[in-house]
Amino acid sequence: MFSGFDYGTSNCAMGIINPNSTTPSKVQLLALEQGKAFMPSTLYALERELICEQVALNIPNTELKQDFLNLRSNALAQARRIRQQESLDSSEQSLFYGRGAFEEYYDFPEEGYFVKSPKSFLGASGLRPEQVFFFEDIVTAMMQNVKQQAEKSATAQGITSAIEHTVIGRPVNFQGLNSEQSNKQAIEILTVAAKRAGFKSVEFLFEPIAAGLNFESELSQDKTVLVVDIGGGTTDCAMVRMGPNHKNKEQRQQDFIGHSGERVGGNDLDITLAGQCLMPLFGMGSDLKNGKPISTKTFLDAVATNDISAQSNFNSLQTELYLDQLVRDCAAPELIKRFVKLRDEKQNHHLVRSSEQCKIELSSKDEHQVDLSFVEKGLSETISRELFAEAANRPIEKMAALMDEAIQQAGCKPDLVYVTGGSGQSPVIRQAIKEKIGDVEVVDGDHFGSVASGLTVWAERLFS
Repeated sequence: MFSGFDYGTSNCAMGIINPNSTTPSKVQLLALEQGKAFMPSTLYALERELICEQVALNIPNTELKQDFLNLRSNALAQARRIRQQESLDSSEQSLFYGRGAFEEYYDFPEEGYFVKSPKSFLGASGLRPEQVFFFEDIVTAMMQNVKQQAEKSATAQGITSAIEHTVIGRPVNFQGLNSEQSNKQAIEILTVAAKRAGFKSVEFLFEPIAAGLNFESELSQDKTVLVVDIGGGTTDCAMVRMGPNHKNKEQRQQDFIGHSGERVGGNDLDITLAGQCLMPLFGMGSDLKNGKPISTKTFLDAVATNDISAQSNFNSLQTELYLDQLVRDCAAPELIKRFVKLRDEKQNHHLVRSSEQCKIELSSKDEHQVDLSFVEKGLSETISRELFAEAANRPIEKMAALMDEAIQQAGCKPDLVYVTGGSGQSPVIRQAIKEKIGDVEVVDGDHFGSVASGLTVWAERLFS
C-alpha cells in the first residue's frame, strides 16, 4: 500500500486511497491520534538518550536495524545506563507524541526532553555529525509512530496491507541561507528516517504543488493558479496551470511555471507575537538603573524556539549568570525574576504555544486574552488583531514578497489564488494577499489537509 505523508512543521498527516471511500477521489486521511487526522509535530522523551533506543526497537528491516545498532552502539549503551540510573522499567513508556507530548511537557517541563517542529532544524547550517544523527533519530521515531498509527487506523477499516511506499512533502527551501546544501541535508535526513520507519520507497514533492493537485480535481475549466501554502515553518508559492486539460498528464513539469519558498511561516508569526507582545511582561523593553535600555537579545532568544543557536544561547551558563546580574542592575527586578523563573522551569515553549493559540483565536475574534497563569497566578495579556498585525508585519512582508517572486517567474498574473496552510486563515494574511495580488479571486483550501491529500494523489500516480 502507498501513502501521501505530510511530515509538517506544525502537524503530521497521512493519506491513502481507500477503495471503500464515498468521495470521488477516494483519498482518505487516516486518524493518527484521538480519532484526529492531524497530529502535532512534537515529541517528549523521559530522557533524550531514550529516543535512540526507541528507534532501534522499531526498525522493521533486519539489515537496516543491524546497521543502526552498529552506528549507534555508544548511544544505545548510554541509554541502557540511563534506564538503570533512573530505574526505568523496560515496559514503561519513554516517548510521547503529538498532544500527549504537549501534556507531558506541560506537566513536567523541567524533567524530560521536549522538541516541537523538528522539521525547522533539518536544514540548519553548521550541524555537526552527531547533531545530524540526533535529528535522524527524532524524525525516525516520529515517522515510526505516525506509520504505526496510520496502519492501525487502516486496519480498523478492513485495510490490512502495510504502508510500504510514500510521497513526502517538502518545502521549496528548508532554509534561506545555503539553500542547496540545506535542502540536500534535510532530504537526506528525511529519507534515512523514512527507510528506518519501514517505507521501502520514498519520493518527495513540493508542498505547494501537492496542495494544488488536491485543488485541481475541483476545477471545471483551465486556470493559472497561484498556490500559497503558509505552513508552520515555511511559506511556499507555486504558479501552476491547472484544469481538465492538464490534470491527467503524466508529465507536469511544463505546467509548473513559477515557484518560490523561504523559511518563514506560522511559527515565525507565533514567535514574533510572543516577542513583541508577551516578552515585555518578562522585562523586555525595561531600563537598567542607570537609565540605559536592556538588550533585547536574550528575550528574543527565549522565544526563538525554531533556532538551534538561539536556544543554545538561552540555555547556556553565560545567560544564567547574565540574568543573575540583570536582576541586580534592572530598574524592574520583579520582571527579570519572572523571566528567570520562565527559563529555570523551561516554559518558553509553553509561552510560544500560548502565542500560537492567540494567533488562531484572532482569526475569528478582534482580541484575545492570553492566559499565562502557568508562569504566575493571574498573569495574562490582552492582544488585539491590530496589535498582532503590527507585530507580525516583517514576516508577512516576506510572505508577500514570495508571492510576487513566483508571479514574476511565471511572467503572468494568476486567474485565482488558492490559499492553504494553517496560518492562511488569518485575516491579517488575507489582507496582505489582497494588497499584493489585487482584484483576483482568493479561494480557501483545506488549510490543514490539502498537502497530505495532494501527496496521496501523486503517490497513486507513482506507485499504483
